[in-house]
Amino acid sequence: MASTSNTDTPSVSDVEKSRSGLCEEFAAITGTDSAVAQCYLAENDWEMERAINSFFEADMERIFEEDFEESDSIPQKKKQKVQKESPKECIDLTGESPAARKPSDEENEKLSLISWNVDGLDTDNLAERARSLCSYLVLYTPDVVFLQELIPQYVQYLKKRAVSYLIIEGGEDGYFTGMMLKKSRVKFLESEIVVYPSTQMMRNLLVAQVTFKGQKLCLMTSHLESCKGHAQERMKQLRMVMERMKAAPDDVTVLFGGDTNLRDTEVAKVGLPSSVCDVWERLGKQEHCRYTWDTKANTNKTVPFVSRCRFDRIYFRPASKEGIPCLAPDHMALIGLEKLDCGRYTSDHWGIYCSFAAA
Repeated sequence: MASTSNTDTPSVSDVEKSRSGLCEEFAAITGTDSAVAQCYLAENDWEMERAINSFFEADMERIFEEDFEESDSIPQKKKQKVQKESPKECIDLTGESPAARKPSDEENEKLSLISWNVDGLDTDNLAERARSLCSYLVLYTPDVVFLQELIPQYVQYLKKRAVSYLIIEGGEDGYFTGMMLKKSRVKFLESEIVVYPSTQMMRNLLVAQVTFKGQKLCLMTSHLESCKGHAQERMKQLRMVMERMKAAPDDVTVLFGGDTNLRDTEVAKVGLPSSVCDVWERLGKQEHCRYTWDTKANTNKTVPFVSRCRFDRIYFRPASKEGIPCLAPDHMALIGLEKLDCGRYTSDHWGIYCSFAAA
């Protein structure tokens, strides 16, 4: 009888070793044990990515269920705007992985920022979409994150799964804005919420004072009044933002980012102070970064028309005091352009990623 070669077929011991290694890796990533790891991996044909996604999707659903139950039975604490401590049992999806690429010295000196309307009001596939946001935080490791259209359950998830960030909330009921600050890079000093006096949509300006590598920064995010018919209110809100940016001390660098809902004609009517720039314009008006609300490319919303608008914007005012380190816009890109397994995108808006380098 002719002998057969099994050199291309893994032996039982090799398979066991491989699967044991996968279980150890899964347990390390998820903070579970080998029994849980084996269960999820076996159910997903020993494919690590599928197993991890399955685990966190189930975990997300559990957290959402707990949060909804809590919100029905326990009165929410007032004035609790900043996440002071992270629960000890948290699994940080945004922590640095030992296998992650280490940034260069040049990249370490840059300030990085993401601004994104995450559309928390759309609860379809919200677990997968929120997990996707965490994936982008891992990929880009931004120092600062501006978020709009958060809901309490979304914030609760981020507090439990992005514990390497300090979270500042711009509200507590309905939907609101928020900021996330990388604890290892950005030092939080104080924050405030500035109310827009005539808003009909619960809109405000969230402001935080921080330091980054010894430099003073004033961070601002907002979700300006929506819809074409509210242009006058939106322009009032833009004027308030510009006044705050212009009035900041000259040793402070000011960064604003958010879903402005602005049309170019409205910005032209209000006008930007000479000290303030639109980062997209400063970086050459690159076409691939123009449209952040694009129903032609983004199918999350079913609408009977094509709308392509630059609703999400970043405004920048550098420190002007002599001898103060100065930052300048360095790079911009849109993120969230990939469809998720559910067939939808992370949000109906594209996110904006920016970096700022020493001038």
